[in-house]
Amino acid sequence: MPSAESNAQSSYAGLFDRGLAILEILASSGEGVALTEISETLRIPRSATHRLLNTLCETGYARQEHERGTYVLTSKLLSLAFTHLGADGMIDSVQPVLNRLAEEVGELVRLSVVDEDRLTWVARAQGARSGLRYDPDMGMAAKLSCSATGYAWMATMDNEQALALVQQQGFGSVQEYGPSAPQTVEELLSKIESVRTLGYALAIRTFADWMSAVAVPLIHPVSRKVIGVVSVAGPAFRLSESRLHQIAPSLIAAAGEIQQLIPGSPALMSPRLTALNISQGSEV
Repeated sequence: MPSAESNAQSSYAGLFDRGLAILEILASSGEGVALTEISETLRIPRSATHRLLNTLCETGYARQEHERGTYVLTSKLLSLAFTHLGADGMIDSVQPVLNRLAEEVGELVRLSVVDEDRLTWVARAQGARSGLRYDPDMGMAAKLSCSATGYAWMATMDNEQALALVQQQGFGSVQEYGPSAPQTVEELLSKIESVRTLGYALAIRTFADWMSAVAVPLIHPVSRKVIGVVSVAGPAFRLSESRLHQIAPSLIAAAGEIQQLIPGSPALMSPRLTALNISQGSEV
């Protein structure tokens, strides 16, 4: 006869499985999923499903869209995954893509992720083998007003949202950053509009007097939300404007590859969801 301890362990395992299954379902939908649909898909009573969803919302991994009554994932899970892997200096699935691009262009390649109202660099690959190399620390937040990474992200939102983020962070001064760093709203909006026209962001002597960069946003293949930015940066004397334009197609291709490797991508979704039958519909 099973002991009370073994029954408790079995119950906890069932809760864990159900919680993960709900995360996978939410990750597969960009518009959100209704409680009823989750309950029917997993064959879990609605009351138990509601309690699990409440827990995910309370811990910040999901939120309820009150207008539609559906549940969606927040960026917490993605940021947690990338930050943890980046802290180890290695992102198993993404790092090879960064390495190949760095080898091709011969400059620093970096990956940043959206973390609430900022972008944080979490992974890199250095392609420069000699001469001046740009090799900053990871974990830094991008200065939005004067970085290619910032321009790429802000170009995906409306101007009001972009300006609110910059106002919160502040404009980067030419004394602290680069001589071409935008100092007015008009100058900044011109940079952002250029990204929308080209499909990628350019920054020449805006972040530093000697540095140039090109960047493209990473779009989640299911939710279509921006989850990060991938960029190439290096000395301006090597990365002229014409060179940045030459690099852009390879950068865009690498971003497309990374988008298929991120958590929640259809390519990585667990096949068990198609035949999932957790418990026997009992309450938790």
